[in-house]
Amino acid sequence: MRRPLFRAPFLLCSALLLSTACESMKPRAVSPSDGTTATEPPDASVPTQASVPDAGAPSPEETTATPSPWQRARVGDRVEYAFSAHRGRPGSDTGVGVAGHVALEVVAVQAPWAWLTVTFTDDEGKPLAHPRLSQPRVLPMRLEETQPWKEEHRGQRSTEQTTAAGRAWDARRFLDDRRPSDGPLQNRLYATEPGPLYLTHGLLDASTTLSGFGASGSQQLTLVSFRQGTDSAGTVPVLDHAWGPGTWYDVRQDVSGTSSVRRVCLGAEAGFVLRKELTGPTSDAPCADFQDAEATPLEEAVLHAVSEAVSQPQQWPPVTAGTAPSRRETFTVAQHPIPAVVIEAPAGEGAERRVQVTHYAAEPWGAALQGLADEARFTPLSDAVFRAPPKDKRVAEDSTALAGWGRWVKDGGQ
Repeated sequence: MRRPLFRAPFLLCSALLLSTACESMKPRAVSPSDGTTATEPPDASVPTQASVPDAGAPSPEETTATPSPWQRARVGDRVEYAFSAHRGRPGSDTGVGVAGHVALEVVAVQAPWAWLTVTFTDDEGKPLAHPRLSQPRVLPMRLEETQPWKEEHRGQRSTEQTTAAGRAWDARRFLDDRRPSDGPLQNRLYATEPGPLYLTHGLLDASTTLSGFGASGSQQLTLVSFRQGTDSAGTVPVLDHAWGPGTWYDVRQDVSGTSSVRRVCLGAEAGFVLRKELTGPTSDAPCADFQDAEATPLEEAVLHAVSEAVSQPQQWPPVTAGTAPSRRETFTVAQHPIPAVVIEAPAGEGAERRVQVTHYAAEPWGAALQGLADEARFTPLSDAVFRAPPKDKRVAEDSTALAGWGRWVKDGGQ
C-alpha cells in the first residue's frame, strides 16, 4: 500500500455531480500582476516545499526569534477557504470536478496541543457527497516545534496590496512557472504578516495549474473568511476520524518470499504536517520522534486533499471495467474485523495465469476503522497477486496489506 502522491480548461456541467454552478468550477487564479508594487528576481535554489533542516537544537538566532503564533492559539480561531479542483480526461472535453468550502478551526487547546477540525462542505455548508471529503477530520497540532521546520518558495516573488475576506492585506506573491519544462504553474499569495491567518501561514490564495505529459486540470484555495477565538479551553475531540497527525499505521509487504513491515508515523507541529516512514517498530513508543520527517505546510496539505479528491476514484469502492462482480467478506487486521469488498482481476501476461485480489473497506468511515489515518482508509486493505493454475490451488506471490494501526497522541493530549 503506497502513500498517495501530490497531484479541461473548460469543464462541462454534465461531468459534475455537484449542485455548484459551472462558474465556480473554473480556475479562479488572480493575475500575478494585479496590485504588484515590486518584483524580486527568481530564486531557483529555494525548494518548492518546506525544507527540513538537520535535526538538533535550534540555533541562537532561532531561540531568540518571535514566538510562534501557534503558542497563542485560542479556541474558535478559524479560517475558511473556497476550493475547487478539476481534472480533464485525455481526448475529451469532459472531466471530473469538485468545489465547495473548507474550514479549519481550533476546537480545544490543551498544552502542548491545539486540536483542530478540518471540514469540507458544499457552498451552502452541507456535507459533500464525495467519499474522501464527506466527513470532518480531527488534527492535533503541537504548539511548539521539536525542530525548526521552514516554509520556503521558489520562483518569481512580488509584493502587492490586496483585499480578501473584507480586509486589506500587504501581501507577497510567489509565482513558479514550470510549464516550459512540462511542469505545473504554481501561484501562491500570502499575507506579509499572517496575523489571524496563522493556521495557514497567512495564505490568501493558492492555485496550481497542471501542464505537460497529458495532464489537464487545476486546484485552488481562496480565503473567504476568518475569525479569532476566545480563551476557553474547549473540549478535546476523539481521534476516531483522524486526518492523520497523531496516528500511525503498519503495512506488511511480501515480495519474492521476503516479508517486511513498514510503519508510517504522522504528526503535526506549528503549522506543518509531518510524515515519517520506519521499517518496523524501533522502540516501545509507536512513533518515538519525527527527526528527518517529510514536512508539508498545513495549507499545502489541504490543497493536496482537494487534489486527491479528483485524482482518485469518484465512487467507493472503486470499480474497474472488465473485472468480475465483487463479493463481500470480513478482512481482519490485527484484532480489527473489517467489512470488506473483494475485487478480482486478471494480472500480467504469459502462459501461466495470474489473478490480482484486492480488498477495500466497504465503509471507509465506518466504526471498524476508528483512528485510522484517512490516507490509509482510501487505499486497499490488501492487494495480492496469485498464480492460478487451472487445476491446483492458488499460490501467493507478492502482496501488500494493512497490518495494524493506532494513536500515538492519546485523547486528552497525553
